Amino acid sequence: MKNTIEISEVKSPQTEFKNKFSLREMYRAFVFLPRAMIKMIGNSKSQLVDNDFAKRLQLAVTEVNGCAICSYGHTKMALRQGMSGEEISSFLSGEDHFIKPEEAKAIMFAQHFADSRGFPKKYAYDVVVKEYGEKETLVILSVIQIITVGNMLGIPFSAFQSRLKGKPYKDSSMFFELGTLITSIFLLPIAIIHGLLRGLIGLPNIRLDKSTTEEQNGFHNK
Repeated sequence: MKNTIEISEVKSPQTEFKNKFSLREMYRAFVFLPRAMIKMIGNSKSQLVDNDFAKRLQLAVTEVNGCAICSYGHTKMALRQGMSGEEISSFLSGEDHFIKPEEAKAIMFAQHFADSRGFPKKYAYDVVVKEYGEKETLVILSVIQIITVGNMLGIPFSAFQSRLKGKPYKDSSMFFELGTLITSIFLLPIAIIHGLLRGLIGLPNIRLDKSTTEEQNGFHNK
């Protein structure tokens, strides 16, 4: 009963998309999924990134992308892991009151990754590598990539679910919702093969924007 009350406190009804992805963007994200999942399987033994840290990264990405069903699911799991409703609400509203200093740059990168629609700046990624080391950074990246795919699928599903309840999103259509979900079923296996082939020839499991902007100094100073 306690969890039900707390979940309702941190989750508010959604009536429109906060973020919306094209099939091309979804395919690109799917390509990175197999190696990200392999990395997370390895992390279950090494625990370079513990479950609480991973959950905060997931909540940070979900807040930017605005996936209603992911917000609910990860809120429920975070409550089970012992996070307070106040802490979860802070992450889902984009606030930084509960961000631990040692996790701040990773959380900021997670938000930047989502803001950049999976095409983060190279300098931002380099900051994370410098802070956490290459091995831990790859796990952090994998957590972010997996939840991003979850959000991409969860966003149209959330809209369709809301439509069935008689509350369709203002900026959506049944064609978009079902079309995206059905097409993704066919894209996913092709993208997985693509991603594994990229790994075999040694290509990195991330696309980086190598351009620089005025935001660079701000990211370094956080």
